[in-house]
Amino acid sequence: MKRTIGVAALACAGLLAATACSGSDSGGSSDGPVTVTVMTWESAETNAAIKKALADFKDDNITVQLLDTPSGQYGDKLASLTQAKKLPDLFWCGNDTEQQYTSQGLLVDWADKVQNGDGDFKADKFVPSAIENWKTADGQMGGLPSLMNTYGVWYNADAFTAAGLPVPKAGWTWDEMYAAAAKLANKNGAKYGLIADQLTGPDGPFTMSMYSVSASGAPFTDNVNHPTKAEADDKYKEGVEKLTAAIKNGSVAPPGYDAANVQSLFAAGKIPMTFGGQWLAAGFQTDKPKIKYGFAPFPQVQTPTTLYDSVGICTPQYTKDQDATFKVLEYLNTKVWDAVLPASPVAPPAYTPAQTSYFDALTKAQQTTVVDTVKADLAAEKTVGVRFTTQWAQQVGDLTTANYQPILSGKKPITDLPAYIDKINGLIKQGS
Repeated sequence: MKRTIGVAALACAGLLAATACSGSDSGGSSDGPVTVTVMTWESAETNAAIKKALADFKDDNITVQLLDTPSGQYGDKLASLTQAKKLPDLFWCGNDTEQQYTSQGLLVDWADKVQNGDGDFKADKFVPSAIENWKTADGQMGGLPSLMNTYGVWYNADAFTAAGLPVPKAGWTWDEMYAAAAKLANKNGAKYGLIADQLTGPDGPFTMSMYSVSASGAPFTDNVNHPTKAEADDKYKEGVEKLTAAIKNGSVAPPGYDAANVQSLFAAGKIPMTFGGQWLAAGFQTDKPKIKYGFAPFPQVQTPTTLYDSVGICTPQYTKDQDATFKVLEYLNTKVWDAVLPASPVAPPAYTPAQTSYFDALTKAQQTTVVDTVKADLAAEKTVGVRFTTQWAQQVGDLTTANYQPILSGKKPITDLPAYIDKINGLIKQGS
């Protein structure tokens, strides 16, 4: 459930493309019984829980079929089903996939349903940043967000106590984080005081966007879906300079550090702090690290600011019965998580009335710092995106590796930052 990059989804489960089916090309509604197919990227265990929950869906005219999804490359198989026009009626998708497929006219637009429809399943019951980011430039919504990803700093509380440091908590500052990282580096087998995971690493440009916005500066970009500009103002530059200094003095791991084993190293007490998402709580709950640990919001300058991200569920234009499909979509977002999240509390639902079971499960497991941080993130005054969702997003990644990360590692001067921004603005201009 921590998937965040659509057709290139991280660590996703696979699917049996041959079993995926589509209905007629007419859309709308059907006069007789209809089967609504559902495809996820979840594990076999999670799919079993979803299937059990779907068995309680009651409608004499609708049968719900959860397609088998054995291990494999979800993004590749999703692309092949898209090419063959055999996408299931409801399929798990990242925000970037939804944006790109909607702009190509491939998905049903649910905007009117959730903004003007009947009942409680309405846009105003979703996390605002998620619902807003699932809109295209012209207001379409080719899918609905289902689960939120929130981000923060996982910390080894035992290491902090041994070093005489207060544990991180909401409202702590970037300066305090870097100072703690410096004191924790080269202690008890830990080379660095702070290491980030592969997704939320400080060597990506959006992390410093949080710093800038929190300091009343400008975000790295005005919109991750349909940007008109990227920029690095004085506050952004200030954040980069502080990060560069922390990397230079050995407090923070440098760009390119192999973060593949961060979770296991953290659990073993070899990493004092790591950036990461709330989904790690489910793994820690199962593996039970021997260290005492916690989860804190990202540090701030002034205004509470955090990263936001969500995954969701999409529907192809050729679904046989849009009304029936929407009923199942509503059931997935409002009822199914109550059955799935208590056993594996990996993410809070984007539909806020469905969040209770998630937080109850974490509270029962005594993951109180995770509860507090996720709630703080969802209520943060300001948010910035995790990445561009555009079709040229990979090119931004290439530019970041070649031009931004060398600045952080000290191989290029901070004065090269405007040139990096100019290159991204070139992509934006070319893409639009």
